[in-house]
Amino acid sequence: MKRFIVPFLLVSLLPACTVNQDLMFQTDNSFVFDDWDDTQATAYKIAPNDRLQFQLYSNLGQRLIGMTAGSIEQGQNNNFMAQQQRTMLTYRVEPDGTVELPEVGSLALAGLTLEDAERAIEEAYASEYVQPYAILQVVNNRVLVFPGEAGQATVITLENQNTTVVEVLAQAGGIRQRGRASKVKLIRQRGDDNLVYDMDLSTIEGMDAARTVVQANDIVYVESNPQLTREVLQDIGPLAQLVTTVTSLWLTYQVLKSD
Repeated sequence: MKRFIVPFLLVSLLPACTVNQDLMFQTDNSFVFDDWDDTQATAYKIAPNDRLQFQLYSNLGQRLIGMTAGSIEQGQNNNFMAQQQRTMLTYRVEPDGTVELPEVGSLALAGLTLEDAERAIEEAYASEYVQPYAILQVVNNRVLVFPGEAGQATVITLENQNTTVVEVLAQAGGIRQRGRASKVKLIRQRGDDNLVYDMDLSTIEGMDAARTVVQANDIVYVESNPQLTREVLQDIGPLAQLVTTVTSLWLTYQVLKSD
């Protein structure tokens, strides 16, 4: 009977094995990565659930130019900027791609670049203002960075449109000790497709890839070095303890039985 105890325990604990279960976005040796030429910026297009802020000026932004050129007195300038900050609101792009804007109502912006959306807003306000001038920005653009260590993923908010791969890695604290600098993936959604680009940042030749400008909702994933020995030991630790306990109880039983 006892010869069945250890095999039974091994089989019962196999489903609890956690070796390398934290690895994500793995690709096999036959996987074909996308061409780096495809990353050369296609401008970001507004998508549902984006949050937008916009400023609107009349006369092609004449007052804005006057303010930045110093033609408005300092006190008026400060008041103007304070008023702008107070009145700057955030507008959500609805699932159907429209945005509800004051005075003009619903406007379809999803699928447009920021430049095209600014022109669409200016046209929508043309009947209300003289030569309207719009400045638009998406305030919830973000990139997900997995730096090669479990529990260290970071969401980076894009402050400008020219943020690079190396910059978001730096903002995330750099590649972690377990991360493989030679195995970095940039994952980008384009329509219904997921484009995957491979980067080797372990050498200076990788700087061209590191300077790639990221886009909203990109994923930068640093592969982790498998730690088989440590994780196997962690997995078999409870099993070894259980086997030791069972063996001790069995030996105790045999001693008591012989007495």
